[in-house]
Amino acid sequence: MPRVEDANSLPLKEYRARFLPVSLAIGSSSQPSHRIRLESSFSMSTQQFEDCFNLIASSSANAYAASSIGWFPTKKRKEMKLPDLHYLLVVNPASRRGVSSVEGFLSFMLTYEDGHEVVYCYELHLAPALQRQGVGKHLMFLMEHAGSSAGVEKSMLTVFVENEAALRFYEKLGYTKDDYSPGPRTLRNGTVKTPTYTILSKSLQEWATDEEGEQHGRIS
Repeated sequence: MPRVEDANSLPLKEYRARFLPVSLAIGSSSQPSHRIRLESSFSMSTQQFEDCFNLIASSSANAYAASSIGWFPTKKRKEMKLPDLHYLLVVNPASRRGVSSVEGFLSFMLTYEDGHEVVYCYELHLAPALQRQGVGKHLMFLMEHAGSSAGVEKSMLTVFVENEAALRFYEKLGYTKDDYSPGPRTLRNGTVKTPTYTILSKSLQEWATDEEGEQHGRIS
């Protein structure tokens, strides 16, 4: 069985054991400020799903609406339920029952893109209090760890060109414009249409987890 199909057929517990063998705590291992939970699109609770959707809507609905992709809540909810999609949820263990506990997440999928085996980052969103704390970098590391462990060729993602902060963030992590990213196109009347998003990628062929894994396995 091909690697992508083999990986996506695994039960959640085995998927985590095979592809995410590093610590998922944020802060002290004895008193973590947050924990990262791996869930699938089917294993998430209704509240967790709504927390994730609300993070997308509050941080990116306007950017989606202004782009060629558009903002369509029903379509986004359907995408969030894709069968092979997995979620790294940043959970506050101190949250009271009934109060939102998901304060950030990264969704990703082991899949194919233009014939290449890849791990694709669908969404990365953090509550304001978790931004600029190294949490986003840690989530990206965990996703790349999963992709490398699964043996895929590269990591990919889509980012809006107007989101300059996100572009700088991904560039610092080693992402560059992918060959399949859309370029400007000229209409019949001579108007040049510039894409509202770009596709970035990073090779995982030489991705190492020894020293980097020890450094990023837990955020202290």
